[in-house]
Amino acid sequence: IMEPAQSEMNIFPNGKNHDTGDETSFEGKTSFGMSVFNLGNAIMGSGILGLAYAMANTGIIFFLFLLTAVAALSSYSIHLLLKSSGIVGIRAYEQLGYRAFGTPGKLAAGIAITLQNIGAMSSYLYIVKSELPLVIQAFLKADPDSDLWYINGNYLVVMVSASIILPLALMKQLGYLGYSSGFSLSCMVFFLTAVIYKKFQIPCPFEMFSANSTAAHLSLNVSSHSHGHDHVNGLLHAEDDDAHCTPRLFTINSQTAYTIPILAFAFVCHPEVLPIYTELRNPTKKKMQKVANISIFIMYTMYFLAALFGYLTFYDKVEPELLHAYSKIDPYDTLILCVRVAVLTAVTLTVPIVLFPVRRAIQQMFFPTKAFNWLNHIGIALILLFLINMLVIFAPNILGIFGIIGATSAPCLIFIFPAVFYIRIVPKDEEPMNSLPKIVAICFVALGVSFMIMSLSFIFLDWTTGSSRAAGGH
Repeated sequence: IMEPAQSEMNIFPNGKNHDTGDETSFEGKTSFGMSVFNLGNAIMGSGILGLAYAMANTGIIFFLFLLTAVAALSSYSIHLLLKSSGIVGIRAYEQLGYRAFGTPGKLAAGIAITLQNIGAMSSYLYIVKSELPLVIQAFLKADPDSDLWYINGNYLVVMVSASIILPLALMKQLGYLGYSSGFSLSCMVFFLTAVIYKKFQIPCPFEMFSANSTAAHLSLNVSSHSHGHDHVNGLLHAEDDDAHCTPRLFTINSQTAYTIPILAFAFVCHPEVLPIYTELRNPTKKKMQKVANISIFIMYTMYFLAALFGYLTFYDKVEPELLHAYSKIDPYDTLILCVRVAVLTAVTLTVPIVLFPVRRAIQQMFFPTKAFNWLNHIGIALILLFLINMLVIFAPNILGIFGIIGATSAPCLIFIFPAVFYIRIVPKDEEPMNSLPKIVAICFVALGVSFMIMSLSFIFLDWTTGSSRAAGGH
């Protein structure tokens, strides 16, 4: 058992006394609303930019089915985590692993959290690297081919990491990030509003940006906005435009393989659940489950709307990174520029929240008995940010990052670990192996393993056949 004085890694010797005594002098300060913001922000990430692309490769109905399934399964696995943590009075993912399987369990959980969250942080910073130069370029009307340092993504990503992310990552507790989380979520609401608005502004079939951009604006008047007329409209153009302007309800192609990991990635917040639970004011399992359900439901709604309207704007011509598609129509569109700034702000402010569990996992793996230490706290944050910056500067593309990490560590954190820990931790006399909750948990593990195998085999198949469009949009 760890030192109770340890701030963000508070582990309670038993589940009874954690509301008394000075060992919890900082604990339980975060309100219900702030906790929803923090967890919502942990869920919300760059995944939202890939969802319209995912919908183009699954069809609307199939996408809705998958999204609903992943959201419901995420909520159930949070229930498993909270139940296990309640029984042993432990509120750290890695310590649950230790309690269930000893050191191997702790290491497995620590490694999965580290990989998953490094993948998430890399993908957020990748967006900073690819989007921020375009924004600065458009605002300054700079020449895209010029080699000015301030439109070099690699320099910008390092500057953002040092000036914004690092100070936030050095805070002692997650609860303090509630304000930046609230701001970050409002940026994403703005993104969603713009995507819906743009659907009714951009005609289908649309014209790519050219010097004669007035023609693109004039075509607005000719083209009809409603889906019913899109079809008729398409007939006047080439046949592929006709197919291109009809929404598909159900579709499967080689890119469908990427969709499921992107969706799984979209709801991973499990490493953050227990630290947020620890800092919740008057924490109870029921209250924390409510925080989780509200956060998941809000994100579920935003994800579906962003994917739907993004897809209905571009149909088959949607990019793996949605904002790139808008740039192809008009790179100087003021609204989309503001959206870019909002998305950049949101993903930048999410990085510190995702960094907390990684730092905790590393401390649990290497210094499990040490009390809170500012040197470790700062040192680990610096090393992590340095590594992630290196990854982002030298990594080839974003879907590769999403695909592989989403297909390996996400199923572990969402399905396999919560269920396996639950099976091991809940006493057999309370729930025997043939009881319904345990049988459901066993099915959950099987689902996670099959999900992982399926996703990985799809991705490797896609790579070996060379049909991968993963680099599209960059």
